[in-house]
Amino acid sequence: MHKIKDILEKRVLVLDGAMGTMVQGYGLKEGDFRGSKFKDHPIDLIGNNDILSITRPEIVREIHHAYLDAGADLIETNTFNSNSISQSDYNMEHLAYELNLLSAQIARDVCDDFTRSEPGKPRFVCGAIGPTNQTASMSPDVSNPGHRNVDFDQLMESYKEQAKGLLDGGVDILLIETVFDTLNCKAALFAVQSLFEETGETIPVMVSGTITDASGRLLSGQTVEAFWHSIFHVDLLAVGLNCALGAEEMRPYLASLSKIADTNILVYPNAGLPNEFGGYDESPESMAIQLSEFTDSNLVNIIGGCCGTTPDHIAAFSNSVEGKPPRTIPSVDSFTKLSGLEPLVIRPETNFINVGERTNVTGSLRFKRLIKQNKFDEALSVAREQVESGAQIIDINMDEGLIDSEDVMKRFLRLVSSEPDISRVPIMIDSSKWSVIETGLKNIQGKGVVNSISLKEGEDEFIRQARLVKQYGAAVIVMAFDEDGQADTFRRKVEICQRAFNLLTNMVNMREEDIIFDPNVFAVATGIDEHNEYGKAYINAARAIKKSMPKVHVSGGVSNLSFSFRGNERVREAMHSCFLYHAISSGMDMGIVNAGQLTVYDDIELELKEAIEDVIFNRDENATDTLVLLAEKYQGSGKEKKSNDEWRKLSIRERLSYSLVEGLDQFIEEDAELARLQAKSPIEVIEGPLMDGMNRVGDLFGEGKMFLPQVVKSARVMKKAVAHLIPFIEEEKQDKGLSDISNGSILLATVKGDVHDIGKNIVGVVLGCNGYSIIDMGVMVPADKIIAKAKESNADIIGLSGLITPSLDEMVHVASEMQRLNFNVPLLIGGATTSKKHTAVKIEEKYPQNVFHVQDASRCVGVVAKLLKPSDKVELIGETNKKYQSIKETFYENQKNITLLSIDEARRKKPLLEHEPVKPKELGSFEIESISLKTLSSYIDWTPFFHAWEFKGIYPAIFQDPVKGIEAKKVFNDAMVLMDSIINSEELESKAVYGFYKARSKDEEVQLIDEGISFHFPRQLIDKGSQPNFCLADYISPNGDDYIGLFAVTAGHGISEIIKRYQLANDDYNDIMTKVLADRFAEAATEWLHEKVRKVYWGYSKKEDLDLNGMLSEQYDGIRPAPGYPSCPDHTEKDKIWKLLKVKETAGISLTESRAMLPAASVCGWYFSHPKAQYFSVLKNER
Repeated sequence: MHKIKDILEKRVLVLDGAMGTMVQGYGLKEGDFRGSKFKDHPIDLIGNNDILSITRPEIVREIHHAYLDAGADLIETNTFNSNSISQSDYNMEHLAYELNLLSAQIARDVCDDFTRSEPGKPRFVCGAIGPTNQTASMSPDVSNPGHRNVDFDQLMESYKEQAKGLLDGGVDILLIETVFDTLNCKAALFAVQSLFEETGETIPVMVSGTITDASGRLLSGQTVEAFWHSIFHVDLLAVGLNCALGAEEMRPYLASLSKIADTNILVYPNAGLPNEFGGYDESPESMAIQLSEFTDSNLVNIIGGCCGTTPDHIAAFSNSVEGKPPRTIPSVDSFTKLSGLEPLVIRPETNFINVGERTNVTGSLRFKRLIKQNKFDEALSVAREQVESGAQIIDINMDEGLIDSEDVMKRFLRLVSSEPDISRVPIMIDSSKWSVIETGLKNIQGKGVVNSISLKEGEDEFIRQARLVKQYGAAVIVMAFDEDGQADTFRRKVEICQRAFNLLTNMVNMREEDIIFDPNVFAVATGIDEHNEYGKAYINAARAIKKSMPKVHVSGGVSNLSFSFRGNERVREAMHSCFLYHAISSGMDMGIVNAGQLTVYDDIELELKEAIEDVIFNRDENATDTLVLLAEKYQGSGKEKKSNDEWRKLSIRERLSYSLVEGLDQFIEEDAELARLQAKSPIEVIEGPLMDGMNRVGDLFGEGKMFLPQVVKSARVMKKAVAHLIPFIEEEKQDKGLSDISNGSILLATVKGDVHDIGKNIVGVVLGCNGYSIIDMGVMVPADKIIAKAKESNADIIGLSGLITPSLDEMVHVASEMQRLNFNVPLLIGGATTSKKHTAVKIEEKYPQNVFHVQDASRCVGVVAKLLKPSDKVELIGETNKKYQSIKETFYENQKNITLLSIDEARRKKPLLEHEPVKPKELGSFEIESISLKTLSSYIDWTPFFHAWEFKGIYPAIFQDPVKGIEAKKVFNDAMVLMDSIINSEELESKAVYGFYKARSKDEEVQLIDEGISFHFPRQLIDKGSQPNFCLADYISPNGDDYIGLFAVTAGHGISEIIKRYQLANDDYNDIMTKVLADRFAEAATEWLHEKVRKVYWGYSKKEDLDLNGMLSEQYDGIRPAPGYPSCPDHTEKDKIWKLLKVKETAGISLTESRAMLPAASVCGWYFSHPKAQYFSVLKNER
């Protein structure tokens, strides 16, 4: 430890770059992740990069070697997800220890090799400990904000097992990284400290947090400063930031952390913000310039890279900081530093910290009643009132004989954490039971205060509890209470506090500023003579304690003072104000008071003030009697509580918006009802002011002016408003004879290969709050399971989420599968790396007119509501298509500025494809004068038929649809009647022409050897890394021993006469029906002919045995691309097909000037027989 600390004093150290980015570059398949050891594992392992330390250790070793070779001083083990919680997604939790042990050993061996070869530059291994995929501070279900998928103890045990494996594997440092929930981090720190204590072995620890959005907060809502306050109880080698942001975006938060942290600072940003396609564009050179500036500005001691960074980046970083001095660790003031979501620093000028007391079942009858009646929502309002009234800390006490204190403390604290306007302040956990205190400490992410511990059970227990308080990362109140009882005199108060101080600073090594003494505020004016000195004894003790121990704080429960005057709130408030006035001036700097029930000292009537002060300072032996008599004069309810109700004077629309933005539900039902009475229909309230309010929430969230817990809270208010309106909407529907209201079901899934589910969960809870049924499939869900579940549950909408770059490709795959399977369900796309541009260009291309990118959770509600309302859906689709078209046009225009591979470079990266060509039975062109429509009817794919009629569903399942099924069956029956009529009348004809030609390829050209004609197919020019750059010509052998097929089919001859007849009869229905059926016959003819070609005419797949579903899902060998397809966008290539096959003369299909085919019910293209032929796109070649 001393060695690396010494090195850090001399130079900036360089951490390695992204492990995941490098792994992706290997193009690994499922088999690589399984290896031989897991070949029979029941679920997919692809994406579980950590398992590669077992199945492909040489790859992990190579990556470590590359980073060290680039100049890294520290490398991270391949263990980001090697904890039992994350590995349980793969059913591999039992391997957690082994994964960490082996990964550490691999990194250790590589580091040692480099250190031996270059002793002057020792290399170090950092044991990477990721955040897990669960959060201890946030609920996945907004309707149940107290729920948690994981708790502190589970996290602690998981982290401890992981740290043990890393320690046994020989790491030099433990790095707790990518912290998005500080409570998770505190569990990890607790685990590490426990492990060190058990093993007697200690190594340095570093922590790195992740700022997730423009608000500058962790995902769980904490600011950078609050985060630091929560974790600096551990002696960290370094603290820093990583992931989510690029260097430029991270700088202001890094500067804040560097200023307040009295330890080394590390930073390893992403290679810029993710681009529209989830990639990272920041070059090594530009990132190096930014990180170099960090060192020039004295901000960092360790630099490195996160997502998107490579050995090239690390080499550039290493060169950029060579010879530069590291950041000088600042000397920071030793003030008390607490935190909720926001920091609280108690400075000398702070004067007094007001601790809200009303969330205490022993001191508030109202709070006690609410807790016992299980009215936790109302109990939360008590806490909120305390904060709004000025409490800087809230004291929470659940000690009551008929209450399960531990369970209630846990429940209430979890609910508090879901209320950002309460949890922004630190929490004081108040109990006489240690078990309740420890439960509380396990459920707050900030740095709170324990109230309290004491010496009443002796020094050993006192020290044990104090050490745990420190290990949990809290400050502590020490009661003036020892083995002989509570201190009630000045001398005893000071003696006990001094004794406790010596034990805490010498035996526990607790910071002095984290110690708060409570010398006991006792009731005065009780009529018992021994009590008359209590007030003065406390005030004098406070003065003495602050004089001898200046960094500690003095607190007390002020309401105890006036216990004798219960029921006379006016006198009690005056007593509290008088006592505080004098106690604060004597050194009391913290107090548990009802912040909403304090009167101004100068406003107290003079006779009442003098009588109270006579009691407090025991200036008159008759002081108690005098005050008791005077109190009768001042009977009353005390000062009226002031409330900020100005917003209640706003318009009803503005009030609804205010309630949503502020997360206030007190008046939401009342206001929703008023809005309903003013509206024409109750649904207008939802679609109007409520949706406007939620959209404003989305805007504020996107601008960083609201953070995540607030958004969830807003959704809960929305749910209450909607719940109030639903009965009226249902009643209206019944009155109008409409179907029962159904908000719809939404299927949500994090795509295969991605274990990040927080964003998805938030979307789910927000939508759930708005009355939608949520089907949450969890994480790492393959496309087939998503689709199968959507079919089974008849989901109205599917939502895909992902955080890592490969998830984008998986989303495209899911969309492709949905299109292939003729889905019609709207597809929502969301997640940190997704974008509207990627959705428009990549995903919508695969699933046209049914994909919608949703920017954030609060926007989801509006989009879903429109998609499930037919009239709004049409409008939304139109607007979205227009936007997407504009995006596509802009994108392809911008592509002109992209540097592409030269054609020679692209050719060198062509795929290496070999196969034995099969010669067709005959060469030349062949005409099919007529294809039986009756035969073709068995090749029809009926799903698009229903789409043409705007029946979104899959044939034949659409007939079972409870809404559309009857009408769908009717239109299908009509089609059957008309189809039989067309077949029997033989008015409509289907023709085809096809041909096979000897061919060879030369670069991007396919030469028809005997015909003197060549087809020109573009090659992909975009640099695809290790992936090949395809061209259709690649599927033809260059040796002159291969063949290519051409075809053109139509089912449109005779259609003009049929539709003319219907038009004359004003029969629009059969007019459209005929055109739709002709299109279906044309596609059926294409399938029929392609099958004949594969099995008979060319015969390269004679043993094929596919039914219609198999053909429609393209399970056969070979492809049949068409001019205009992404692999060959040039429609002019049709001219050569027309010339060779004499298409116009034989099949009667002509081309317009723009190469559109007439009749319209026609298809043309090429046949490629290569078994590895696949569809691809060259659209990125466009400049």
